[in-house]
Amino acid sequence: MISSVLSTMLLAAEETGQVFTIILISLLFVLLCIFFYYVPFMLWINATVSGVHISLVQLFLMRIRKVPPAKIVNCMIEAHKAGLTDVKRDGLEAHYLAGGHIERVVHALVSASKAGIVLPFQMATAIDLAGRDVFEAVQMSVNPKVIDTPPVTAVAKDGIQLIAKARVTVRANIKQLVGGAGEDTILARVGEGIVSSIGSAESHKQVLENPDSISKLVLSKGLDDGTAFEILSIDIADIDVGKNIGAQLQMDQAEADKNIAQAKAEERRSMAIASEQEMKAKAQEARAKVIEAEALVPQAMAEAFRNGNLGIMDYYRMQNMQADTAMRENIAGAPEKKGKK
Repeated sequence: MISSVLSTMLLAAEETGQVFTIILISLLFVLLCIFFYYVPFMLWINATVSGVHISLVQLFLMRIRKVPPAKIVNCMIEAHKAGLTDVKRDGLEAHYLAGGHIERVVHALVSASKAGIVLPFQMATAIDLAGRDVFEAVQMSVNPKVIDTPPVTAVAKDGIQLIAKARVTVRANIKQLVGGAGEDTILARVGEGIVSSIGSAESHKQVLENPDSISKLVLSKGLDDGTAFEILSIDIADIDVGKNIGAQLQMDQAEADKNIAQAKAEERRSMAIASEQEMKAKAQEARAKVIEAEALVPQAMAEAFRNGNLGIMDYYRMQNMQADTAMRENIAGAPEKKGKK
């Protein structure tokens, strides 16, 4: 009985020791993970082997400042191998904390150094923080970019419409990338120059015969002033003949003149009709006055009878005279009435 109890206690002691050992090993493993996370020892070895001098304390402080040490160390190694002496750890950290792209900046600096382009670190970071792709800008400085303009419509002095397309070869101007205008400004200025050049031509045939005259005139205006690019050449890719704007304008003017003349004629006709109606009204008014005057004749004759100024014989003679006049008028108008019938 006693021996069984002792054996059970020994087994329990052995199991307790194993548990403590497992807990100790796990705790040690966690501590090592935390240590190597905050103190990137392998990254420090990589930097030291590559010739970049940086202390473990600085790598630990980068973790505290929430700056990825791997990005900083890799950028410093790339800059050191390329022979860039102005790329420092503090500058890279400051640019990363400001929201910049340190890998893109270092790639641009290396490309500029290999191509013989003067690009200081401060300027590269300023271009990156301005929202431009500094690496793409350096590539464009080495390999110029071709921009196709949209169709530009212009009218020559003879009224013929021309539709031109141009290709603008530009190179990035590193010094003007901060604060300089972009591609939209270049396209707008080139389009304005094409319109001005075609509009100043006496005939559209001159433009079709010498399209290079447009390029020369546009280049002479210095369209790249204040922009982030330098215009190397402007080539007219295509010119198409459009509508006859002059003839169309003349037709529109003739149609407008015709409408104006018709409106004036209608106005005169309306005035003539109104005048005719007015004259008819006046004639009716005159007839009414005549009828009114004729109605006063019997009254005057009656007044003459009463006053003794007109006798019965005089009245009969007047009646005979009227009857004789009516008979003569009927005889004279009889042939005309027959002809009308």
